[in-house]
Amino acid sequence: MKKKQPAKNKLCVLAQLCKWIPSHATSRIARDLGQEKLSRTFDAWSHVICLLYSQLCHSISLADVCDALALRSSPLSLLRGARAPKRNTLSHANTRRDPQLMEKLFWETLAHLQSVCCKFGASGRYGGLPRRFKRAIHAVDSSTISLVANCMDWAKHRRRKAAAKLHLRLDLQTFLPRMVIIEEASHHDSTRAVRLCAQLAPGEVCVFDKAYVHFIHLFELAARGVFWVTRAKDNMSFRVKRRLKADRAKGILKDQIIELVGAKAKADYPIFMRRVLARIEVDGKMQTMVFLTNNLDWAAGSVVQLYQARWAIEVFFKQIKQTLKLAGFIGYSKNAIQWQIWAALLIWLPAGFQAYLSGWPHSFSRLVAMIRSHAWERFHLLDLLTFHGTASRPYRMMATAHQAYLPGLRPR
Repeated sequence: MKKKQPAKNKLCVLAQLCKWIPSHATSRIARDLGQEKLSRTFDAWSHVICLLYSQLCHSISLADVCDALALRSSPLSLLRGARAPKRNTLSHANTRRDPQLMEKLFWETLAHLQSVCCKFGASGRYGGLPRRFKRAIHAVDSSTISLVANCMDWAKHRRRKAAAKLHLRLDLQTFLPRMVIIEEASHHDSTRAVRLCAQLAPGEVCVFDKAYVHFIHLFELAARGVFWVTRAKDNMSFRVKRRLKADRAKGILKDQIIELVGAKAKADYPIFMRRVLARIEVDGKMQTMVFLTNNLDWAAGSVVQLYQARWAIEVFFKQIKQTLKLAGFIGYSKNAIQWQIWAALLIWLPAGFQAYLSGWPHSFSRLVAMIRSHAWERFHLLDLLTFHGTASRPYRMMATAHQAYLPGLRPR
């Protein structure tokens, strides 16, 4: 039987993907930031499209972006009048224009997609999250993006290394970002914890690694009614106030209520906290880890499962860094790097939304590869993701009546 082909569309696949970005939002944000004076022939919307295209198609240089868009000027003009720039024009825009435009556009696009389909976020719940938790659970972590040290002095944080850092607070109930900070990697993670967790509401849960442990901030979260789960540092001094029942069959070695020891530590965090010593499996090997939380009522196993759910943020970083173009950049200034990282986050949103609308059953990397290979084709994007590809949807085993009995034991 001949395979069904996707329907034709008057817009190319790239234009259909970018249509989910709110219309006129870019020009309004550029006007509010005073960037319209910096753009004459190369407006802010064309700048955004250039960077989105470079992320989606893995462009290797400024000339690669400009030449590819110039060859496609006709379908590009149908994308709300976008224009292909010259090489120097794009380089100047990446260096001089404020990347806050792309940041604000990202948050407006996220709010727009959730208003278009309220189930977009609700369908993205991380599979490793315990089902019994109904309140919002957030994972906080950072990812280092390596840069070229000899031409990026602003990003140096080692003698021969330069890097940018992406701080992220991810909502595990929706698998959507809620707070993002992009800066040079010289700042320690704990100094950004306050800003990342500023919008958490009472009753919500925040899970982070021990790099974000700062007792003043942890006490502030507890005073606001926010629950947190993290790992203990090796040099933490404490006194056991009460021992709870441990379940060694489930890997819980110790469950204790503790208080910090030391004048400064006790002043920073004057209330009790929970300490759980457990054995968990990491990469196929059993390891002993120490977890901390300010919730004294949860089961010890729930504390361990909440921290293990933090792996969702590593999955998000993998999607961004390995699928899109964050291994090489087409600019060296601080503004150029921030423009491109925000562009990677922005193109992730409509791609994920299209995956939700089409019921895409495969990986995110395969989704982006499919869109990249048909970026300028005039196929209907939903049909393309539904019918096109080298493998179909996973099959579901259908039970029949004779399968309900063992061989030779079927009743007459």
